[in-house]
Amino acid sequence: MTPVCPFVKAARPDDASSKKLGESPNKHGSENEGKAKKESSDSASVSPKCPFGYDSGTFKLGPLSCMICQALLFDCAKCIPCSHVYCKVCISRFKDCPLCGADIEKTEADTDLQSVVDRFIEGHARIKRSNTDADKDAGGDTKIVYEDVSLERGAFLVQQAMRAFRAQNVESAKSRLRLCVDDIRGQIEIMGNTSELCSQLGAVLGTLGDCCRATGDASSAIDYFEESVEFLTKLPTDNLEITHTLSVSLNKIGDLKYYAGDMEAARSFYSRSLNVRRDAMQHHPNVPSQTLDVAVSLAKVADVDRSIGNEDAAAAGFQEAIKLLKSLTLKPEEVGLEQRVRFSMQFLWLNLFLFYGS
Repeated sequence: MTPVCPFVKAARPDDASSKKLGESPNKHGSENEGKAKKESSDSASVSPKCPFGYDSGTFKLGPLSCMICQALLFDCAKCIPCSHVYCKVCISRFKDCPLCGADIEKTEADTDLQSVVDRFIEGHARIKRSNTDADKDAGGDTKIVYEDVSLERGAFLVQQAMRAFRAQNVESAKSRLRLCVDDIRGQIEIMGNTSELCSQLGAVLGTLGDCCRATGDASSAIDYFEESVEFLTKLPTDNLEITHTLSVSLNKIGDLKYYAGDMEAARSFYSRSLNVRRDAMQHHPNVPSQTLDVAVSLAKVADVDRSIGNEDAAAAGFQEAIKLLKSLTLKPEEVGLEQRVRFSMQFLWLNLFLFYGS
C-alpha cells in the first residue's frame, strides 16, 4: 500500500470524468465516456506517489529536507543573508553555508516552513484502501476512503529518525521516534497487544533509548529500554528477531547500570539477557548467531562476577563462553559472523589470561 502525500492532488472520479468528457463532447462522446469511467475506477484504486520522493519505494532530497542530515527539516533555521534553510542543530556546526559558501552572519527560525514540514509528516501516512463493493455510494460510483496505518507511517518516521541520528541530530531523531511511538500506542488501544504491534513498539522504544544514551541521558534511556522489555516479553519466544531485540535491550540496561557502578543491578539484567539467549539457542541449536549471543552474555555476566569478587563463577563463565565459540562451525559466506567470533574469542582469552595472571 502506497502512502498518499498531502501535497499531491489525488484524482477524483468526477474530475476525471468531466475532464475527459469535456475534451470532445460531440465527436467521440460515447468512446470518451467509457474511457473516462475506466480511468475513474483506476484513479480510485491507485494512490498517487509523493512528488518529493518520500514514498515507501523511493527517496530523494527535496525542499523539505535538510541538506546536511538528509532527513526532514527539524527546528528550521534560515541562514542570513543567503536564506538557505537547514535544521538548527545541523547548521550550528558551520560558519559558511554548505550550499552556496556564503558567510553565515546569523540564523533565524523559519516557523512557516517548519509548519509545512509538520503538516507533511502528519498527513504522509494517509493511504488509499483497496476498494470493495461496500465502498460504493448509492449511484454505483466508487468512493475514495482514507485511513491511518501506523506501521506505514512508522516505517517512514523511523527512516527519517535514523538519517537524523546518523548525522548526530539526536533531537530530530527523538521527535520522529516519539511520533512513531504515539501512532503504535494508538493502534494497540484499538487492536490490542498483537505480536506485530508489540514488536514494532519494543524496537522503536529501544531506538529511543539509544538516542537518550547518545546524549548522556542515562535515566531516560533506561526508562525507554525497560518499556521496550515490557512489550517484548509479551511476545512468543520462538521468534529469533524478537528474542534478540529483547536480549539486547536487557544488555543495554545492564551496561548503563554497570557504568553507573551498580554491579548487582547490572548482573541481574545481564543474567536475564543470558537466560533469554539460552532459551533461544535451545529452540534453534543450529543457528551460529544464537551461540555467539550466548557467549557474549556469558562474558558480560563473568565480567561483573569478577568485579564483585565472585572469581570462581567468573572463571567458569569465561571458560563456558570459549567452549561455545570453539564448537561453532561457520559457512564460508558467514564472513561477518566469523569476524565477530574471532574478536569475541580474543576478548575471552585476554580476560582469562588477566584473571589467572593476577
